Amino acid sequence: MSKRLRSSEVCADCSGPDPSWASVNRGTFICDECCGVHRSLGRHVSQVRHLKHAPWPPTLLQMVETLYNNGANSIWEHSLLDPASVMSGRRKANPQDKVHPNKAEFIRAKYQMLAFVHRLPCRDDDSVTAKDLSKQLHSSVRTGNLETCLRLLSLGAQANFFHPEKGNTPLHVASKAGQILQAELLAVYGADPGTQDSSGKTPVDYARQGGHHELAERLVEIQYELTDRLAFYLCGRKPDHKNGQHFIIPQMADSSLDLSELAKAAKKKLQSLSNHLFEELAMDVYDEVDRRETDAVWLATQNHSTLVTETTVVPFLPVNPEYSSTRNQGRQKLARFNAHEFATLVIDILSDAKRRQQGSPLSGSKDNVELILKTISNQHSVESQDNDQPDYDSVASDEDTDLEATASKANRQKSLDSDLSDGPVTVQEFMEVKNALVASEAKIQQLMKVNNNLSDELRIMQKKASRLEKQNSTPESDYDNTPNDTDLDDTGSGRKGRQRSVVWQGDGSVPDTAEPHAAPSPLLPSTEDVIRKTEQITKNIQELLRAAQENKHDSYIPCSERIHVAVTEMAALFPKKPKSDTVRTSLRLLTSSAYRLQSECKKTLPGDPGPPTDIQLVTQQVIQCAYDIAKAAKQLVTITTKENNN
Repeated sequence: MSKRLRSSEVCADCSGPDPSWASVNRGTFICDECCGVHRSLGRHVSQVRHLKHAPWPPTLLQMVETLYNNGANSIWEHSLLDPASVMSGRRKANPQDKVHPNKAEFIRAKYQMLAFVHRLPCRDDDSVTAKDLSKQLHSSVRTGNLETCLRLLSLGAQANFFHPEKGNTPLHVASKAGQILQAELLAVYGADPGTQDSSGKTPVDYARQGGHHELAERLVEIQYELTDRLAFYLCGRKPDHKNGQHFIIPQMADSSLDLSELAKAAKKKLQSLSNHLFEELAMDVYDEVDRRETDAVWLATQNHSTLVTETTVVPFLPVNPEYSSTRNQGRQKLARFNAHEFATLVIDILSDAKRRQQGSPLSGSKDNVELILKTISNQHSVESQDNDQPDYDSVASDEDTDLEATASKANRQKSLDSDLSDGPVTVQEFMEVKNALVASEAKIQQLMKVNNNLSDELRIMQKKASRLEKQNSTPESDYDNTPNDTDLDDTGSGRKGRQRSVVWQGDGSVPDTAEPHAAPSPLLPSTEDVIRKTEQITKNIQELLRAAQENKHDSYIPCSERIHVAVTEMAALFPKKPKSDTVRTSLRLLTSSAYRLQSECKKTLPGDPGPPTDIQLVTQQVIQCAYDIAKAAKQLVTITTKENNN
């Protein structure tokens, strides 16, 4: 017992204390730093989930705990347990190692390359080996020995293997035996609860037949896990499967925006996809939801400032080498969707998943997923976009997550200057069902934590400009306005080729810092002046966020005016027409966000014409603007620090 308690208190990868994350498919507990590397590998390598701040089906958590406490980690570190490995110089990472390259290289070798797993004797026919392993898995799942089954799966056993003699799959066997934890493990590795055996029965049928009602209900949940997760992302609740409700289709509050010809065309193309392509798109959107939600938990649980950090940034879905280049490009583009666009896509997928299950056929189409994604991502643009401009030079490899490589591609895109914040989230179900204020307060606390350390961090930037040079060139992340996505990335100047314009709805006009009043000037203000103005902006943002946290909505307008003054003073430090594209982009984001903040705050005035004000939605947008202002100010400090030290 003491051994199990000790093992659950250390990270599986570096033996650091108090791991707070789990790798679900690897059956391990991992620390914050190692988790950052896991996230950069992608869900096809490691499916990470926070142990306390993420929703867990009880039996899924029990499955992971059981695996880790029974030595699942030795499966992935088999050869390292051999004394000869010490002699050869191979060792696992330790808590004192740097994340990059030490921990990252070890974790990549351990889980992606499977460099330390036990190797079976080579055979001429690999398919025979896989079949033998799958038959062993088929027999083993009737027992409670999870680590044996995980070992077989790690060696290549197939979770959906259909036994030719028995006429069923491992999940049928586990369900008949009432092995709920085995069912969880098989499902993580892709077992389908809806598969029929030779008698036409599903695993759910066998669980019910055997009186295993908890298992039967869980298998139904697993069967609808994809659509349940998408619905929960938008509206904070799941269908009532027990009473026959298997789908929730959230509605857009401003449904009129969803009636554009582009929106209709995108929806029609999605409906015309083959079932195979539709399933691929739905799975990719599921992975993007997981990335966004994990980012939210990641940022909310970090003890350090997110402005200066060595932890791995995951700005879009990592490449899955098993997918085509086209599919990987489409997956990456999902990160560029703003909240409204992404919600539209999710709702369309939920609607069409329900239609397809009910068997309503539509004519086939040759339109591919790429065309649909392009249509949706452009349907809310005011200006026409150059759709022939490629979004990526090529599919990003693992090395492309390196900051310099990513930035070099971003800087080649035409739309860097228009990379401003997105519009509001308008999913009515979200506002009605989920307590948006709770999510707002979490975001407030996170930003306040960041800004409390901003002054010190900015001075550190000055002293460590060389260390930040690579970080400075990283593309900035999207800022979705959904409370599920607290994306405040520490990344510099423009994610890969976002091509999107912004609808300005505030009073007055946004000053265009790129409009020439003089010849382009390479001169930049001193770092000290920029830091001083940034500190003033930060102080005013803190004041605004405290007002939001304390529901003092009448303080929004005076706070926003003080922020606007501070932003104007900071912008005045820079030339009227900076020579640097990156400086112009950051200044545009800074000033437009300040104007938009004033516009949002004015919505709290009594007697404001138009529909009744949703104060929770206004609060969300106020926080969003504050994030964008802080981000732009940080970028300008980083840029001037680098330039003035060159």
